[in-house]
Amino acid sequence: MLDRMTDDQTLSERDRAVLAMEHRSWPGPGAKERAIREQLGISPVRYYQLLNALIDDERALAHDPVTVNRLRRVRDDRRSRR
Repeated sequence: MLDRMTDDQTLSERDRAVLAMEHRSWPGPGAKERAIREQLGISPVRYYQLLNALIDDERALAHDPVTVNRLRRVRDDRRSRR
C-alpha cells in the first residue's frame, strides 16, 4: 500500500518551483537571478533564504532527493573548510 501524503506533508507550489529552479543548469552569469525574478517573482536573496530552509526539510528531500542531497553536500563541504 502506498503512503499518501497529507496536505501538511506536501511542499507548496513555490517550494517545488524553487527546487526545480535549483535543479536546472544555467548558461551564464545573471541568467539564474533573472529567471528567479521573472519566473518566481522574488528577489534572489529571498530565493536563497527559501532554498536554505528547504535543504533541511524532509518533504523537500522526499520530493527531489538528488537536488537536496547535492545541496547538503555542498553546504557540508563549505562548513568543513571554515
